[in-house]
This record gives sequence, C-alpha cells and structure tokens, in this order.
Amino acid sequence: MNFRLKIWRQRSAEDRGRMAEYPVKDVSPDMSFLEMLDVLNEDLTQKGEEPLAFEHDCREGICGACSLMINGIAHGPERAATACQLHMRHFKDGDTLTVEPWRAKAFPVLRDLVVDRSALDRIVQAGGFISVNTGSAPEANGLLISKETSEKAMEAAACIGCGACVASCKNASAMLFTAAKVSHLALLPQGQPERAARVKKMIARMDEEGFGNCTNQYECEAVCPKEISVSFIARMNREYLKAQST
Repeated sequence: MNFRLKIWRQRSAEDRGRMAEYPVKDVSPDMSFLEMLDVLNEDLTQKGEEPLAFEHDCREGICGACSLMINGIAHGPERAATACQLHMRHFKDGDTLTVEPWRAKAFPVLRDLVVDRSALDRIVQAGGFISVNTGSAPEANGLLISKETSEKAMEAAACIGCGACVASCKNASAMLFTAAKVSHLALLPQGQPERAARVKKMIARMDEEGFGNCTNQYECEAVCPKEISVSFIARMNREYLKAQST
C-alpha cells in the first residue's frame, strides 16, 4: 500500500509550525499506524532529514501516549481503539492522510506531534487519589459492593488519560476525563471520606488549567478508546452540587 502523508512539523514550542508532505511506499496492510510512521522515520533518517517526533510507549492501547489526530479524528477512524491499534488496512491504497497533534490551549505543542499533556496529571494530583490510611488490601469479600456498582466503577477507571476527549471537543473540555477520575473513587467505599473535597479540588484545577466547558456535543464519548460514557459527566455534576453544601 502507498500513502501520501500531510504531517504537522514544528521544531519547538516557539516555532510557528507547518504542514509537510511525505510519500510512504510499500506499507503492509497489517502494520499499525505507528509502525507506518516508523517506516517514514527510517526513510527520513536515511535521507539525512529530521525524523518525525511522536509519542508512544506500550503500543497496546493501554498507556494512552499515542496522541494523534488522523484525518480530523482523534486516534483515527477506528472506534474504541488508540492510534497504535489502528491498522493500515482501514485505509485505501493511495489515500492522503492528514496527521496533526492534539489541538488545545492546555496541550501546548512541544515538537511535531508531541504535546504537553501534564495538565491532566495535575488534575489527578489535585484530588484523584485516596490519602486516608486504609491499611493493607482487605479480603475480597470483606466489603460488600454490588455488581452494578463495581462494574460502573471499573468502567470509569478504564480511562487511560490519552486526552482524545479534549482534542475532539470544540471547547477543549476535559470534563469526560475528570468525570471518570472523580466517579470511579466516588462509587467505591474507599473513596467516601474525601468524596466532597475531591470533586471540588479536581474541578477547580481543571478550570485553572484552561480547559473549556462541556456543551453536550458527545464528541468525547465518540472518540474515547475505552468508550467511557458521558453519563459520568452528569454524575460528576451531581457530585459537585452535593459537595457545595458540605
């Protein structure tokens, strides 16, 4: 398979950046999108040109590092998948593919396709943890948690913090990410002592970081690789309203 890539190149945070075009030939349909970019970088290196900078780690859809906007869609056209899980067979031979970094005020571009997503880390650091000393791990059946509640908590905890929800939202909102982190602890007994303080601190930090507000466009849910529901945003809003009275 052969492709023409239109890729954002930016030397540093201070550089204005530009779109550059590159042909990529003899790509296996079984390659992942990142493996295809590896092929491009090998070709650029052999030509003495600067290789493309992009983030990756696990390449198994777990770490959330592969933050790419592909043809205007966060992580590309495949639903419930990260860019590293997207295979080239999902495109047509001869396609032109446009690859850009996440676009959000809170995610400044560092170089090429690499953005600084540490704003998400700071939201978690504001309250997305349990600081109460609960001792060693309890016996599995010691805490009675309903199946419905445990499954809902696990659904929220599946968030990998990739930032696709932010990149796809016209307001660059981090509401889905923050809601998932607030909800999975609010649903479990261990998260109850700091429940009110947690949601107030995390939402305050989210606003400080410059993320926008949610206007119910559902784009975040559509591109989330873990298919986290926007219902968690409603849950977080309820948590926040209750916390105001404490």
